[in-house]
Amino acid sequence: MEYVFCKRMNLTFEQALERVREELDKEGFGVLTEIDVRATLKKKLDVDFRNYIILGACNPRFAYRALQAESWIGSMLPCNVVVQQFDDGQVEVAAVNPIASMQAVENPDLLEVATTVQEKLKAVIAAL
Repeated sequence: MEYVFCKRMNLTFEQALERVREELDKEGFGVLTEIDVRATLKKKLDVDFRNYIILGACNPRFAYRALQAESWIGSMLPCNVVVQQFDDGQVEVAAVNPIASMQAVENPDLLEVATTVQEKLKAVIAAL
């Protein structure tokens, strides 16, 4: 099972970030966290790295349902979406597959939520 859904695009890094945010919003996700890996690695290790942002996306309705189904599932939330730029200039967006990330938890109610979130994240990637 693939653990991410991804798509490469010929957009600037900034354009891709903006499009991802728009598409996440359309599917009911907000961005709770944003980690600039490039800036963090430069600050902490003084190394250069490509443009790489991790967005912690959350759909509150489904997060609430998941938390009701499994009390420790918060350790696997939010759903991470990565936007990165390669040396050739192409930008790739990848979203976690919630079914793959939660398959260790044997809870049918959680699987139902993960399946719905998977469909929404696939829609985000497809719309880019």
